[in-house]
Amino acid sequence: MEMGKEIRRLRNERGLTQEALAAEFNVTAQTVSKWECGTSVPDVQLLPEIAIFFGVSIDQLFAMAPEQQMERIENRIYDRSMFDEAEERQIEKQLNAFMENPAYKGQAELLLAKLYNNQAEQYRLLAIEHGKIAVEQMKGDSDALSELANAWGSYIPDWDIRNHHALIEWYGDYCKKNPKNRAALMWLLDNLIADRRLKEAREWLKKLTAIDETFRVPMYRYLIAEAAGEKDEAEAQLKVLESMAERQEWCCAMTLGDIYTQRQKYDCAIEWYRKGQETQPSPKFTDSARSIAHIYEILGDRESAIAAYNEELRLMKEDWGIISGEERDEVIRAIQKLQA
Repeated sequence: MEMGKEIRRLRNERGLTQEALAAEFNVTAQTVSKWECGTSVPDVQLLPEIAIFFGVSIDQLFAMAPEQQMERIENRIYDRSMFDEAEERQIEKQLNAFMENPAYKGQAELLLAKLYNNQAEQYRLLAIEHGKIAVEQMKGDSDALSELANAWGSYIPDWDIRNHHALIEWYGDYCKKNPKNRAALMWLLDNLIADRRLKEAREWLKKLTAIDETFRVPMYRYLIAEAAGEKDEAEAQLKVLESMAERQEWCCAMTLGDIYTQRQKYDCAIEWYRKGQETQPSPKFTDSARSIAHIYEILGDRESAIAAYNEELRLMKEDWGIISGEERDEVIRAIQKLQA
């Protein structure tokens, strides 16, 4: 019934008769009348054509609520496969329509950001594959090597390219206006430390300390001390983190896994990653298994890496119900590469 009402509304909006609409899809006027009365529905193969003709999504034909439509869009983006140009434009049009309503503007803007990030990531993966072929075909040409490195997110030695000053400026302004937004403060601290702007980082850490009582404060104290070469302070903060992790702070345990990985103390890193996974409530994230797999790949232990990837697949299935899609396929490809 709802689809029939939506088709009638869209037809009237276009100023079309039932006969004219019927001619567009090679059906009879009586068929269109039945759609609009709700006594029948269009054949499933016609739905994409009807949606394209009216410039709407298939979801809109079903007259789904905006919240439901946006949830469907988000789930599709999380599948992480590339949208073709027509589908991307259709989603853009749908989200831009939602923006006209202030109640949905923020969520629609967020979904646009996710859409474009998804597309950028897929193009980046394509750039990697084409870059590898170019390097081989052009016998190590420096331009081809540079493009491959850029696609792969390589470290860039040029400070003017790799620094984060624009991002830092934006987040700094945002945090001045929103000093109690913990997530924004953390992003600001991460990038200040990455750029070795440690004096500024210490000042912003004071603001985080005022609103946060978790392991994140000693974590940033450790990161700043480590970057500054203050070994005694770094070790002291590391002990604080270990003490907190022993008290079942699973996030802290995962952080220690990251720290020990960067120190190349891989046995300690794996131990903390596993502790983080064990103490984490369900549904458990897959980060720990993926990190362990990467460590074993670095060490050249293919069998253990495959076991870690299989653990990631198990978590996907049992904790998140993921049994298909690009996220799962990516892990399977990693296993197949190790088995080759």
